[in-house]
Amino acid sequence: MAKLEKALGGDFDALLARIEQGILEGSVSASLEASSDFSEAGARCSVRVFERFSYAGGNRLSMNVTLFQSGEGPIHLSAITAGGSQALFVKINTWGEEAFLDKLRELL
Repeated sequence: MAKLEKALGGDFDALLARIEQGILEGSVSASLEASSDFSEAGARCSVRVFERFSYAGGNRLSMNVTLFQSGEGPIHLSAITAGGSQALFVKINTWGEEAFLDKLRELL
C-alpha cells in the first residue's frame, strides 16, 4: 500500500476533472470503478476508485482518491493504492502501487 496526502488550492471541480482525465488517459488499462460525491453545510467530498493492470507486479491494483473541501478552505486530497503485491503472507513488490501514485503526483 502506498499513500499520498496533500492540501491544495484551486477549483475543486477542475482538480477532480484533471485527476479523472489524467488517470484514465495515463494507462491503457486504467478504469474508473466507482465514484461518490456528496456535500453538506458547505463541505464537499468526492471519492474515486480507479483500477489498472500493473505490468511490474503482473496483477491488477486499485487507487482510491478522496477530495474534501470545507467552504472556501483548502482542498484536502488523500490517495491510497492497494493490491500490487504478489506474496501470500508478506507484502513484496509494491512498485506498481508507487507507479500508480506517481501518475497522480504528476497531475498535481
